[in-house]
Amino acid sequence: STIACALVATKKGIAVVHVEAGLRSGDRGMPEEINRVLTDQISDLLFTTEADGATNLMREGIAADRIHFVGNVMIDTLLANRERAVPAGETLGGIAGFAGDPAGFGVLTLHRPSNVDDPVVLRRLLEVLAQLSERLPLVFPIHPRTRGRIADAGLSPVLAASRIALTDPLGYLQLLGLMAKARIVLTDSGGLQEETTALGIPCVTLRENTERPITVEQGTNTIVGTDPAKIRACFDDVMASGGKSGRVPELWDGQAAERIADTLLAWAGSRAEAA
Repeated sequence: STIACALVATKKGIAVVHVEAGLRSGDRGMPEEINRVLTDQISDLLFTTEADGATNLMREGIAADRIHFVGNVMIDTLLANRERAVPAGETLGGIAGFAGDPAGFGVLTLHRPSNVDDPVVLRRLLEVLAQLSERLPLVFPIHPRTRGRIADAGLSPVLAASRIALTDPLGYLQLLGLMAKARIVLTDSGGLQEETTALGIPCVTLRENTERPITVEQGTNTIVGTDPAKIRACFDDVMASGGKSGRVPELWDGQAAERIADTLLAWAGSRAEAA
């Protein structure tokens, strides 16, 4: 939807502003990566979430005066809603068959085609995650597409024999409440990589790369891919030591939207004067 709207606006002479510009995984096999690159090329203003975003954009020929480092609007949302999050206990109490544990719980999400469309990869992931759940129960809000792929691959018994508790997709406030109290989050979601860094929760990313490297360099995120040995090793470290401590990146302070608004007002004013 982002690239489609950006193309239509550009062809109709409407200015395009891209929030979260400059994110790059380096993997052109991801549809999102192509969409990001193309959207950035036709945007009039580009707002980045981290300082390195400007480096990516200028390397692709985008003028520096179009780029503004403003911070992360997703963290604005998280900080604004953290006090409103649904308590983890309330959500867990509504999950049929969830096995509580004094050691706590983890949160799991899987939805990327590279993980769920290949039955071999999906089996490898589910089997190691099922093993980990014997040590720490995992809550798995499952995407309908992922649920279908698991059924098609005949892998439902793997989950049924584990301590992985499936739920329907959760609302934002429910998931936020769970993440804030989880011992660990295992995911292939880019957004959860950012949110766990802001919350200080260890994140194990089940991908070979990330478009949010700052969560690895400064935050609580570790990239492990789909290698069972790497997944187990990272899980073991989190269970033993609490994992990476990390820190909240620069300008992830809940004020990104205000900086965007200030920049837009100044930009619109200069365009009006020029006209």
